[in-house]
Amino acid sequence: MSDSATLPLYMRRSAFDPDPEMAVLRDGEGVRRVTTMFGIDAWLVTRFADVREVLGDAERFSIAQRTSFRPPGMEKLTDEQLKTMRAGNLLAFDPPEHTRLRRMLTPEFTMRRMRRLEPRVKEIVTAHLDAMEAAGSPADLVKDFALPVPSLVICELLGVPYDDREDFQRRSGRMLDLSQPLEQRVAAQLEGRAYMGELVARHQADPGEDLLGMLIREHGDDLSTDELIGIGNLLLLAGHETTSNMLGIGTLALLRHPDQLDLLRKEPERINAAVEELLRWLSIVHSGTFKITTTEVELSGVRIPADALVVCALPAANRDPGLVPDADRLDISRGDMGHVAFGHGVHHCLGAPLARMEMRIAFPALFERFPGLREAGEPAEFRSFNVVYGLTAFPVAW
Repeated sequence: MSDSATLPLYMRRSAFDPDPEMAVLRDGEGVRRVTTMFGIDAWLVTRFADVREVLGDAERFSIAQRTSFRPPGMEKLTDEQLKTMRAGNLLAFDPPEHTRLRRMLTPEFTMRRMRRLEPRVKEIVTAHLDAMEAAGSPADLVKDFALPVPSLVICELLGVPYDDREDFQRRSGRMLDLSQPLEQRVAAQLEGRAYMGELVARHQADPGEDLLGMLIREHGDDLSTDELIGIGNLLLLAGHETTSNMLGIGTLALLRHPDQLDLLRKEPERINAAVEELLRWLSIVHSGTFKITTTEVELSGVRIPADALVVCALPAANRDPGLVPDADRLDISRGDMGHVAFGHGVHHCLGAPLARMEMRIAFPALFERFPGLREAGEPAEFRSFNVVYGLTAFPVAW
């Protein structure tokens, strides 16, 4: 069965591009009723201005109320179990609860704090490039570089033993893989909470200098153990899955657009702009968290009733001609154009400065080390049935 026959419209891709029907929808009615992966009806929002409006208005478009929608397979969980699973997860709350949690974490992700981390990230990138070079060509860029670099960075930042990475990467893969039965995805989530519970208990007994230790030392009276577990889980999952997929698919995009790669090599000062353009053009997060309308709203002339599910199509919004001209073209000379790849509003990605810094370091280092980097063997495998779009494998040679 083809992806287009089984995936909801907002998750369908054609290599780097959203499904062509998404552009038709965005440039036509803009908003349409669709069916989600779980068989629940939702309103799909595709235009850049509308997506920013939805993401920027937590009062009319609530995240907290989405628990009233229980997809098949979740009925067995009690309200108390669901409450425990949501604790500490910033993506499950509106202000003021969201504000309380985020305020404790924001100091750890400032640009100043990221600059302090930069030397260590460069060491991690260099070590993995050394290992690739020593092992020799060919290599799988996903397995040997794109996945382990952000994994090690987030492990060190959080205080997670890097030796545990295979287990948490396996669990992350199962949780985000929408082709897996929901029961298995929920089981992986519960396993992850149990693992993080043990880790939090160790940090509570002996808080270190890492992020979990800092939270316990400075906010131990304000955060419950369940909240610490939820925060740790979210940061561990989001901290390696998104950046690793951007490194993999971003490298492939540059290799398949040699004019853009040549420009970046000739003018390395363009790296910040290149990272922003890759984020916009690839938009690896399909939709972010779903929203619930708290009142009747109107978007692009379409009336959406109260208590309706709303899905934002981030790739369509970032390819909107209203954002940039010739939006389907990859052009690293554009600069920062205010895309929504990291979301927008109160739920704008907390780790965006870290992700940007890792990409700013990793892309130039990779192409400098291997000037002859090219695709090799089997074509790179795009993964469709996933919360985060990217590559499952990417054979390269040099």
